[in-house]
This record gives sequence, structure tokens and C-alpha cells, in this order.
Amino acid sequence: MSVIDLESTLQDFFGEDARAARQEGRNELLRSQVDRPTRIVAMGGGTGLPMVLRGLARKAEPKLGDPGVDITAVVTMSDDGGSSGRLRRSHGVLPPGDIRNCLVALAGGKNALAEVFQYRFGGAKGLAGHAVGNLLIAALAELKGDFLEAVRVSGELLGARGKVLPCTLANVQLVAQMDDSTEVVGESNIVRAHGRVRRVSLSPRSPPPAEGLIESIHSADLIVIGPGSLYSSVIPNLLVDGVAQALRETRALKVMVANLMTQPGETDGMNCLDHVKAVISHAGPVLDAVLINGTMPPHESIQRYARKGAYVISVSRRELITAGVVPVEADLLKEGSKIRHDSRKVARCLLKMARCGL
Repeated sequence: MSVIDLESTLQDFFGEDARAARQEGRNELLRSQVDRPTRIVAMGGGTGLPMVLRGLARKAEPKLGDPGVDITAVVTMSDDGGSSGRLRRSHGVLPPGDIRNCLVALAGGKNALAEVFQYRFGGAKGLAGHAVGNLLIAALAELKGDFLEAVRVSGELLGARGKVLPCTLANVQLVAQMDDSTEVVGESNIVRAHGRVRRVSLSPRSPPPAEGLIESIHSADLIVIGPGSLYSSVIPNLLVDGVAQALRETRALKVMVANLMTQPGETDGMNCLDHVKAVISHAGPVLDAVLINGTMPPHESIQRYARKGAYVISVSRRELITAGVVPVEADLLKEGSKIRHDSRKVARCLLKMARCGL
């Protein structure tokens, strides 16, 4: 199934009347896009969110007949590993790593400063392991006394074609309840636990959203959730106070970009429906559609990943429809031996969905 077949899919599964009713609430929003940029809010963290942002950033600048894209990235703030974790513990700064990766993704192209931001010191002591961008954001946060201002200034320095927002400015930790009833505190400890996650929460619970976050959700044309680590990158954003409610209230189309592979230690044995149900169980009915890859990766790549405990996520379109979300299938796979999303293909599908609606 392609994105072009979306309308017929809705008619087949929902019926013409239901499809028309679903569209009615978005007609005014779609008409308003003609003379202004398409407003997209992308939520996540890790490596998945920067992939989405790289593709969208290429479409950000207005052109003749195309007003471009207004991008807001919302980044989870529970990272406590690596350079970010060290800076949290030593300087009390919010984790800058995922913020840095998103800013660099929005900078796009060949950007000398972006290369410096991503440079990581070698060695075994002192600065070893720290990315320059992490140190710069942490320094700006101390200098300005404001983490949001530090992120904004960093974006200006990089020429980022969009805005990056931490989901919250609270100093939060991720807490996982496992299937064996044990509790694991700290994002970096979840994978090490080698168990199955039942549910996650933030500590402190329901931290306040960063300034501008809720307003961005309400004014968006499209909300993109994922791809990325389900319990440590995707869901934590939805646990911030007011975010799930805003997602339920907004007229924006809400699309989850499905992961390609299971993640050892976090989503072992889970299919696409399981991922959707996990989001819904934590945040309620906040999804309209799921963008899924319709191209099978090379057999040798699948075998190599399987040796590391990662498997292709299975998809049942009819089960997704039963769960209340529309499956939209397209070729999203990047060429090469690694099983990755292609940022250009994903962006092309998302923009078509945003501008055509459901």
C-alpha cells in the first residue's frame, strides 16, 4: 500500500461516511496551509528523531509555490548515560546530547560548525567521551542561566532550520516497571536489566512542559511521534504534564513512524501493534495513523541483526485498524547493509500526509 492509496484504504476499512466525518474537522486547517508553512511537531529522541528532522529540514525553506515547513522538535530529557549523564552528575545541567543531535540534523548539509558540535574527544580521562556540542550547550546554559536560551543560541550558531524544545526543564529520571514486578530507575539501566518493560513513568511525575510546547502542539498541522526507542525515547515525551491532553485535543494529524527492528532489552518480541498499544496505554488515543515500511530488508542484513537479538517488526494492517489507527505503507528503507529509515523517503511521506490529511 502506498501513501497515494490512503483515501481508498480509509473507505475500505471505515466506510465513506466515517472518512468524511474524520476529514470535516481538518478541512479548515488544511485550507489555511496554502499561504503559510506546514507546521510540523516531531517528538522523540535518540537517533530516530534526528533522522526525521534531516529529511524535513531539506523542505524547510520556502520556494516558488511551496511555503516550506515550520519545524519544532520536542526532545525527551531523561537521558542519563554517556556524556549527557556525566554532565548531569557533575554540573547539574539538563542532558544536552539528544538536543545537540537534533540541532545538527536541522543544520543540514555540509556545515563546518556542525562537524565541530559532533566531534567527540578521545582518550581515557578528562574530556574523553564528551562531544563538543554537549560542552557548548552546557556552558551556554551556565552562562545564560537558562537552558532554553542555550538551546536557542546554539540553534542560531548552527543555522538550524527549525526550533528544538526540551519536553521539560525539570530534572527527570525514567522509571520502568518490569514484567517481573521489579522497578528500574534510570534510562541507561533499563537495557541492562535484560527484562521486559511493562510500563514507564517519570520521576518526578508529570513534570511541567517547556515553554511553548503545548502551544506548538495545538497549532500544528502534523505531529510526528517516533521512530526510536519506544520506552526511553518515544513515550517519555508523552508523560510530561499536559502533552497527552494537548495531543488528544489538537486538530493536527498524529502519525507514529513505526520502528523497523525490535530493540534488544526494550522491545523484544513486540510487533507493530504492541508498540501502538504501549503508546495508547500511556497517553490515551493520541494516534491517527502509523507510517510503516513496506520493503523487506536484505536477507543477509536480517540475519546479521538477528545474531544481535534484533528482528524485523511484524505488521498486521487489519489489527492496526482495529486498534483505531490507519496503517500507511511505503518504501522507507535506506539503501545499504544497515537496516535504517531513509530520511528523504520518510519526510516525503509525512509531508504528503500533512498536506492531504486523513
